Amino acid sequence: MLLINTDLHIHSKYSMATSKRMDIPTLAVESAKKGIQLIGTGDCLHRKWLDEIKTLPEVADGIYGLNQTKFVLTVEIEDTDRVHHLIILPCISKAEELREAVEPASVNIDSDGRPNVDMSGAQIAQLAKDAGALIGPAHAFTPWTGMYAHHECLEGCYEDMTQYISFVELGLSADTDLADQIKELHRLTFLTNSDAHSPWPNKLAREFNRFRMKDITFGQLEKAILRENGLGPQMNVGLFPQEGKYHKSACIRCYQHYTLRECIMKKWRCQCGGRIKKGVVERIEELSDTSSHPEHRPPYLHLIPLSEIIMLALGTKSIHTKQVKHNWETLVKQYGSEVTVLLDTELDSIEGVDPKVKSAVRMFREGRVRVTPGGGGQYGKIEIVEDDETLPVEAGSTGEFQRSLLEY
Repeated sequence: MLLINTDLHIHSKYSMATSKRMDIPTLAVESAKKGIQLIGTGDCLHRKWLDEIKTLPEVADGIYGLNQTKFVLTVEIEDTDRVHHLIILPCISKAEELREAVEPASVNIDSDGRPNVDMSGAQIAQLAKDAGALIGPAHAFTPWTGMYAHHECLEGCYEDMTQYISFVELGLSADTDLADQIKELHRLTFLTNSDAHSPWPNKLAREFNRFRMKDITFGQLEKAILRENGLGPQMNVGLFPQEGKYHKSACIRCYQHYTLRECIMKKWRCQCGGRIKKGVVERIEELSDTSSHPEHRPPYLHLIPLSEIIMLALGTKSIHTKQVKHNWETLVKQYGSEVTVLLDTELDSIEGVDPKVKSAVRMFREGRVRVTPGGGGQYGKIEIVEDDETLPVEAGSTGEFQRSLLEY
């Protein structure tokens, strides 16, 4: 059985507000450096991007390759309620069929890689089923375009197609401990993806999934997401949810944080006059109906990209400094990929970099961090908790899945 690292939600250079470097050759190179063996193409209904995907050889069933990096066809679609859906498709011909089906209902299918379509979630799910594709809500808790921002439950969005939904993407502001408070999600596989708009090492694969698969094919990926024949998720890796810019309810003008009770009392208006945007924590608090995890749920490891760990360790203000780049490149060249350094390398064997970097990687593995939560559109801030400091109660939000991973 292979362990395959996957990032199944990114965007191409044809999406709005996306780097022009989000092209196939760059994605192939940078994915390999990160340690991602299988990456979603993103934007596969966009005509120009699909034409570029067609230049890749099909190296396995529904899988397209360049060098050592494998691609699977994916797209994010926005429905008439502004809810975003992630679709994973079995091959180019099925992407062509889906494009033909949604094109009459979209005015921007060739001007934005993430098309808006005048269809409901249920209608989109039906088209996905017709194409033999997998579908689930993208960044399901995000207050602007997440499924739970507009619906109280899966059925409210997907209607009679609810049972066809096979996964839910958590998004940067949520993790397993939060999402599993909603009982209806217990049957679903959780995906943690980057939603990257640039190929830089702090964006691409900042969240990823590790699956048990026998080979890299669409059929194997489908079975892994559906948890069939012994295949399935081995772990989810993602940011500390407090880092997400919509983790807590906060004013979108001054970023003052509020509890759910305070939001209701203030009628979602900040004392500065700005609008309070409901956070993921408070939305899940409204919907929470359980405190358990299903038996099939794998561990969740909270990490941040290696470049950001190095930046924090060295006390620099940017990942683009020579110091950070040198240490990152040294580690990736020595151990093969960023994921190997973060998850799999024996820390005592790490050499050739500043000792502070090795210490920082260890502290992140142990969840020894302090996070100031984000909200209202402002990202949270993270600090390393030194060995001689007492770990704060709120630090890290490591949860049982972070702790169990260290013994997994």
